[in-house]
Amino acid sequence: MGVPGKRATIVGVLTAIAAAALLGLSASPAQAHNSLVSSTPAAGSVVTEQPGTFVITTNDTLLDLDGTGGGSAMQVSGPSDDVRYYGDGCASVEGASLLADIQLGQPGEYTLIWQVVSTDGHPVSNEFTFTWAPAAGVELAEGSATPPVCPGSEGEAGASNGSGDTDAANPGDSANSGSTAEQPSSDVFWILGAIVLVIVAGGVTLLALRRKPDDRASGGAPTGRGPEGSASGGTPPEG
Repeated sequence: MGVPGKRATIVGVLTAIAAAALLGLSASPAQAHNSLVSSTPAAGSVVTEQPGTFVITTNDTLLDLDGTGGGSAMQVSGPSDDVRYYGDGCASVEGASLLADIQLGQPGEYTLIWQVVSTDGHPVSNEFTFTWAPAAGVELAEGSATPPVCPGSEGEAGASNGSGDTDAANPGDSANSGSTAEQPSSDVFWILGAIVLVIVAGGVTLLALRRKPDDRASGGAPTGRGPEGSASGGTPPEG
């Protein structure tokens, strides 16, 4: 392989390594967050019996430092034409799942909002709807006009917000704000690492391109003359 071919190979290999590393570094932070695996009830489902215990299950163990489900929440409200809130505002963490005991009220479409803390410490939240169509004879809950606050967290919520209902009313907002506050610092670290890697790869490529090819003629150029005396063309002796 000639020198130009070797240079092209070096450039190609370094470019591929840098691109692969950049993609890997960019994907790492996102892969650390927990994601929803299943729920009870399921999103978009039609429920005919009281679920009793609502469950959100993720792909990894949830963070619960104080053992009381702090930082996690579940809220169920509905139906859509006359919104009321159900449950007592309490939720517990068991491994990779968030659980809450909730009884539903009048038939209709309900919204479930959930928030958990991922293993990496980032809050994750989402919401979905389901339809409540109770069978005949199913006991219905009355619900409340305002979002319930778990008795154990009422004082803490009131001290931080002046009202215990604000965070409970929209746990998705607190999850989003938490992610927004912490995510940039993590992203900056990975982006800087990727930039450094690309710069190093570029420097190595530049050095390879600037190397001069070996001087294959360093031993001197051929003269094109044969051995000494072989090219002398003396006049033949006269006969």
